[in-house]
Amino acid sequence: MASIPREADTVVIGGGTAGAVVAGLLTEGSDERVLVLEAGPDYGPVGSGAWPPDLLDARALGYTHDWRYGSGDTYEGRVVSFERAKVIGGCSAHNGCAAIWGSRLDYDGWAAMGLGGWSTDELTPLFRMAAERLRVRRYGSDEITPFQQACLDAAPGAGIPLTDDLNDLDEDQGMAPSPVNIANGIRWNTAFAYLNPVRERANLTIAGECSVDRLVIENGRATGVRFTGSDGAATVHAGRFVVAGGAYGSPAVLLRSGIGDPDELREVGVEPVLALPGVGRNLHDHPSVRLIFAGTPKLEATMRAFAAERWTPEEQTIAKFRSRHYPDAEPGFDLHLYPVGGPDSETASGWHWCFPVACMTPKSRGAVTLRSADPLQEPRIDHRYISDREGHDRRILAEGLRVAREMAAQPGLSDLLGEEVAPGSSLRNDAELERWIDGAIEHYYHPVGTCAMGTDPDAGAVTDARGRVHGLDNVFVADCSIMPVIPRANTNVPAVVVGERIAAQLLGGA
Repeated sequence: MASIPREADTVVIGGGTAGAVVAGLLTEGSDERVLVLEAGPDYGPVGSGAWPPDLLDARALGYTHDWRYGSGDTYEGRVVSFERAKVIGGCSAHNGCAAIWGSRLDYDGWAAMGLGGWSTDELTPLFRMAAERLRVRRYGSDEITPFQQACLDAAPGAGIPLTDDLNDLDEDQGMAPSPVNIANGIRWNTAFAYLNPVRERANLTIAGECSVDRLVIENGRATGVRFTGSDGAATVHAGRFVVAGGAYGSPAVLLRSGIGDPDELREVGVEPVLALPGVGRNLHDHPSVRLIFAGTPKLEATMRAFAAERWTPEEQTIAKFRSRHYPDAEPGFDLHLYPVGGPDSETASGWHWCFPVACMTPKSRGAVTLRSADPLQEPRIDHRYISDREGHDRRILAEGLRVAREMAAQPGLSDLLGEEVAPGSSLRNDAELERWIDGAIEHYYHPVGTCAMGTDPDAGAVTDARGRVHGLDNVFVADCSIMPVIPRANTNVPAVVVGERIAAQLLGGA
């Protein structure tokens, strides 16, 4: 690894999904000196031979480079894991590769909040560029596993039509094989897509294994960033800083820098320098629960025969659809269903079969806060899933389970799935399912909102429409934390689009 410079023009804090995009595009589009400080390792280009197999193999989620974030004591009797990747490329290096865009309503909704440049029509070219860079493709009919094909065949019987394009932003219901950023079986992450082409340029330095503590704020301006690398603690000075630590990491960096609610900062021993009470607030995700089946020897034999001849990913299809509670007169949808089936990665033998459903329009909000000023102590992450007073999120999930059961009961699929393991066939009515949901809630890997864009800091906005932190003219945030409201999409590609958008603005092109 090259030595870490002590001065740069722009420091990108976090080389994850969006951070890699910003760093790559700034390096490519200018002569400015760009430094990336990544907490995890940098394994170099795709052909380096150093990348761990689970991060390359897109058949299942990667597992070796997790931050090991969790819910702590916020759920009685259990801990919910909040998987995030600690490696160059971030979650794009270990996720399910679903390259989904969402709904026109999502981005036009951001624009309606006064966020110029974020409407669907303005972002569509960036989605297309992201898809090209990420080598997004669609599965051919001969690549669909028998389990996934049975799910597709069953969807119309459950009221979900088949579609040709899950990324039709004006289509409200449909099931299809998901577009994916997979190239020859390799998970094509943003480090491959955006950093590989510029790695040899003299104006880029990528520093792995560097844990950032805080920004140094002097006289209302950021002058440096404190971090710990292989040579110990150090400071890098720069003219501009882009915080890209994700929905958990970015607010933590800002809070440790003294940016947040002054009273809360003092409680953990951080001296306030900028009052922005919205930092860490507005945390939300798509809450999810899983309908799980035991499977049958017939299904296992069929899948085993397929796997003997073909590449066999565990995720391939997604259904988007409207619950019975969605307003009839309004466009949009509020549910995802995404069948998962394949070999059990945790055991030497065995298979798993489940139908996760996720509420795509969550009302519940949580927060990321500091436990202490120590950068080595993970922040407190309280998603407060299904906590909205109206019970909307829980009600939508119960409806998703009902539709998933209806799909699973269709001829051709039901005789493959076997017994329902969870929630179990004894739980039938909505009240019973909603009580079960309380103890089974999970995440859909899509946390957003903790450094939300907006026009009014007093109303909780942390960043403006350019991603710039209110009150600091040289500090920007570029990741899913700036999303004020979560899109109805897997946030894989939307995170890339955030990086594209912020980079274009920093380069003066938008």
